[in-house]
Amino acid sequence: MTGRPVPPAPARTRRYALTETAGAVRECRDHTRRALREWFGAAGTPGHIAVDDALLLVSELVTNAYVHGGVPYELCLDRTDGRLWVQVSDTSPERPRPHGRHRAGRPSGHGLYLLERLSAAWGWLPRSRGKAVWFEVVVIPGPGDDHRPTVEE
Repeated sequence: MTGRPVPPAPARTRRYALTETAGAVRECRDHTRRALREWFGAAGTPGHIAVDDALLLVSELVTNAYVHGGVPYELCLDRTDGRLWVQVSDTSPERPRPHGRHRAGRPSGHGLYLLERLSAAWGWLPRSRGKAVWFEVVVIPGPGDDHRPTVEE
């Protein structure tokens, strides 16, 4: 047979174990930033609205998992055609719910409001070890963003 071998497609899912370290939120943002760039090319770099929103929402979900969700244990990133789906799993079976009405002037309590406003969709799923809170953002390539990931990436 002649011709060039076709490289395998980059993984569509990445999972990261969460630990109780001081830099967990930053590490989750860094993992997400790398995955977005590798999966979506130039459209997946900071400065694009969907990417900036995704990084903010990852920070919110991971922080909420540590503050309200028992013990957080996994960040999962999935890509589909033009979308990033993020899940943060923790050991609490309690569904996420706002603690009263959203008030812009408060120093905290904005996480679920931001999920509602910035994601294409969000929700939660029961898990055997608690729950996963998830969100989805649409990553739209801009003009000239024809990046196709390669094996080296």
